[in-house]
Amino acid sequence: MNILLAMDGSMYSQAASRALATHVRPQGATVLVVHVIEPSTFWEQDAGLRERSQQAQALLNKAVHELDVVGFTGVTTRVIEAETRTGILEVATQWHADLIVLGSHGRKGLEKLMLGSVAESVSRHASCSVLIVRIPSTS
Repeated sequence: MNILLAMDGSMYSQAASRALATHVRPQGATVLVVHVIEPSTFWEQDAGLRERSQQAQALLNKAVHELDVVGFTGVTTRVIEAETRTGILEVATQWHADLIVLGSHGRKGLEKLMLGSVAESVSRHASCSVLIVRIPSTS
């Protein structure tokens, strides 16, 4: 089974990583951990993009270590520059993912309208199963 784990550095993607580690048996699973960097702006220096890429890779390396501890072997990583929704979907299609795992920020109302929902968009357009991990509300 090919599992794509989308990480963005938030507590929500960390919850998705923990869910994968605790609810999916590692035997026979191949995991690709992905971080999507939004395209650089016109005025951003190459050094800024390089720094964001290095930070993303450090985040992915931490996720690989956590998955390795629970028995996942051969976990690979990829940092890509794209619009987040389409980047996740394109990598999932190219890599022939059977499952996409990602966290949901749980945005509602105007915030969701303004910022959109990556998780919702991925779940609507993915050609494979999608596991959206939510953090229980504290209210």
